[in-house]
Amino acid sequence: MNKIQKAWAMYDWSNSAYNLVITSTIFPAYYKAVSPEKIQIGNHSLSNNVVFDYTLAFAYLLIAFMSPILSSMADVGGNKKRYMQFFTYIGSIACMGLFYFTDTHFWWGISCFAIAAIGFCGSLVFYNAYLPEIATKQEQDSLSALGFTYGYIGSVLLQIICLTFIMMPSFWHIPNEGLASRISFFLVGVWWLSFSQIPFRLLPKATPTAEHKQAKSSIWKQGFNELKKVLEIVKKMPVLKNYLAGFFFYSLGVQTVMLAATLFATSEITKSNGEKLGMQELIIIILIIQLVAIVGATLISKLSMRIGNIKSLMIVVIIWIGVCIGAYNTHHETAFYCLAAVVGLIMGGIQSLSRSTYSKLMPATQDTSSFFSFYDVSEKIAIVIGMFAFGFIEHITGSMRNSILLLILFFLIGFVFLTRTLQYQKSTK
Repeated sequence: MNKIQKAWAMYDWSNSAYNLVITSTIFPAYYKAVSPEKIQIGNHSLSNNVVFDYTLAFAYLLIAFMSPILSSMADVGGNKKRYMQFFTYIGSIACMGLFYFTDTHFWWGISCFAIAAIGFCGSLVFYNAYLPEIATKQEQDSLSALGFTYGYIGSVLLQIICLTFIMMPSFWHIPNEGLASRISFFLVGVWWLSFSQIPFRLLPKATPTAEHKQAKSSIWKQGFNELKKVLEIVKKMPVLKNYLAGFFFYSLGVQTVMLAATLFATSEITKSNGEKLGMQELIIIILIIQLVAIVGATLISKLSMRIGNIKSLMIVVIIWIGVCIGAYNTHHETAFYCLAAVVGLIMGGIQSLSRSTYSKLMPATQDTSSFFSFYDVSEKIAIVIGMFAFGFIEHITGSMRNSILLLILFFLIGFVFLTRTLQYQKSTK
């Protein structure tokens, strides 16, 4: 790996702390502790779990709408790095703003949570678009896996630091766990902002495309025209079309599991004494996932070298179906730990391999941001549908377990499309 590639991977190191601390461990547990059980929105009374799910769905919907416009502006003007910086800064500052989230400032906290999600997702559109520019097709699987590996290592390091704040607040002269949690949120923002300067310093500035001058006056329209142009190209490529359809459905399942896992654990899983899981148990579970994921991303990358990307993804999707079935039937702490280890093994691998597979299947083009915007829009719309459906089913049935059954269906549909992708791949050889 050269210097630029390692710098690119360091962005995963910087932003994965958000993914671990804010979306997966400390923030969801803190959110449950300080927010009321029922939240009145207009004429509707919603549980705090459902508000959490709907907030994320709204944030991802907004970024799905914005990303084609922004990616077109980045490709046309050669400003990929600038937009990546913009979203990084608003996301990291929003994390710092969560320091002021208390039981008396609920809407401030939920707003910062949404803005941080927008910053995280928005920056990834441009981060991912760098992959085909800085790596050959042969390097993309390993470089994508390296990014996720850096992310797991960096986020675990910060998680351990935050864990000492929460487990030993007196050692740091912190009066209570609540303040320790809020300090952790602030530290995530500082970590993300600080380490992102490494890729910002070394990643190349993109070259403006030929349409730069012509597009200035209609850049908003141009963004959706670019998305439409990508869609027309995808329609003519059966392998890429079926892959994206499969990615949409299995990503819907993967991302929803990852975003809702902590709330599921605190609501549905009990310890041997009958109590609900606390923050300490949640952090242990997430650390298991993160540490195993470092190995998993590498193993699945190696598996893809032996049997191919699509076959590897099919195997991983089958395992995800097994995870969902296991989660539906899991009620106690020990079994949930085992399930977490399996999730860790496949979580990073499926994300890493999905990204590099798309990078390999997309046609050679200078408009990499537009193509990765299409990829990211597909993923974000999947998350919107997944989180909304997960929250809605819990709202009408009163149980998160019923929501899991829908995720199994999504994984099955994704597997069918991957099968079709493999068939088209064989027919074109």
